[in-house]
Amino acid sequence: MKLSNLSNPFKRPIALKFAAIAIAVLLMQGGVAIAARHAGAKHAPAAAAAAPAGEVEEGNTPTPSRRHGKHPAAPSIPLNQIHVFGDRPAPFALNARSAFLIDSQSGDVLYAYNEHDKMQPASLAKMMTFYLTLEALKQKRIALDTQIPISEAAWRLSLNDSVSRMFLQVGQRVDVKDLIYGLMVSSGNDAAVALSEYLAGSTDAFADQMNKKAQEIGLADTHFTNPDGLPSDNEYTTAADMVKLGHSLVQHYPEALDYTSTKEFTFDKIKQRNFNTLLFYDSRVNGIKTGHVAEAGFHLVASAASGDLKLISAVMGTPSMEKRRVETDKLLDWAFRTYTTVSPDWHKAAPDHLRVYKGSVDQVAIAPAGGTPYFTVGHGDETKMSLAATIPQKWLVAPLPKGTEVGTLSIMIAGKPISSAPLVTQADIKEGGIFHRMMDSLRLKL
Repeated sequence: MKLSNLSNPFKRPIALKFAAIAIAVLLMQGGVAIAARHAGAKHAPAAAAAAPAGEVEEGNTPTPSRRHGKHPAAPSIPLNQIHVFGDRPAPFALNARSAFLIDSQSGDVLYAYNEHDKMQPASLAKMMTFYLTLEALKQKRIALDTQIPISEAAWRLSLNDSVSRMFLQVGQRVDVKDLIYGLMVSSGNDAAVALSEYLAGSTDAFADQMNKKAQEIGLADTHFTNPDGLPSDNEYTTAADMVKLGHSLVQHYPEALDYTSTKEFTFDKIKQRNFNTLLFYDSRVNGIKTGHVAEAGFHLVASAASGDLKLISAVMGTPSMEKRRVETDKLLDWAFRTYTTVSPDWHKAAPDHLRVYKGSVDQVAIAPAGGTPYFTVGHGDETKMSLAATIPQKWLVAPLPKGTEVGTLSIMIAGKPISSAPLVTQADIKEGGIFHRMMDSLRLKL
């Protein structure tokens, strides 16, 4: 139909009828679409839920880059600016804005660059939501079968196709266990909101708890504003802090890996595969969490184990889902090929007690911090190493708190310390009586 035909007085009624019919059809289509969204995720997301993990993109912002699954390549980092354990030359640079890798048993940093650069955490924020949920379970404030009511705020996120979700329905009551899987496998923003509202009363109050726990753990360069990682101006983290969070999570709650290693999760007949696609390619990998936001790129914090070596890495700001998997796998595989973890008998190198003066007792037990000491060495160096203890003072003066560092255990190769662990006191030592202190003062002067 031409525009000129609408001005013809004889054809105008016919034209109006056709226009009215067209408008009615459009309204009906719009109504069907709206109804489908509000009818719930049981029906609308079936196609997306069934797609392979590599084809469904996790995200927290509806942007063109999210739709196409790619961001610009990360700036190239010179090899001489990459720290590698043992002063080895850097094997490669990653296509990522920052990276950080540790031996989770020894704590040694194996590979690092730009690890303190701040960026949006995206769904990595859910690691802290997960942490606080596991803490609440341990404290018996909730149980795995506790029923959590789903609010309108959580439900609305399940209707938002620009964010990852587990497709909760308003008014549902969902087990904590299902919400945890929805949080860490499906990366559900709706699950994060539901858990945070129940545990703290509101998402803002929960964010305060997240930041308090971040301070306790020592995340100096991290600040959260919500439980799901939706971007905001005052939300940021670093690769180093995310590795520290992942390490604390696994150390305090080993069961965390039971959730994060799960490859798929079904809720309300909707099956979703884990966004951490590395789980499907490398059997050594057992978690932990992915994240994506337009301005920062694609992140992956990974945990992996093989033989005596356990690793935790953060590769952040890659240009695509595929790159975060490939670059993380490259880093982990290199570490497994290059290093191992040893735990020699430390009693052969250090005493297990030190003399104490002016105290309620005359000696105190000492041991490596954390109990059994672990050290990182290169493959092939196990037969070349020796263990040495450095204890600056052979005696101590009370009072002394438990955990006071009194020396260092070091793995030596060719006379050079490679990896170290602190020796600490194993008990609080209070001051002795006045007469005892006077006698010990005289002894110290002799």
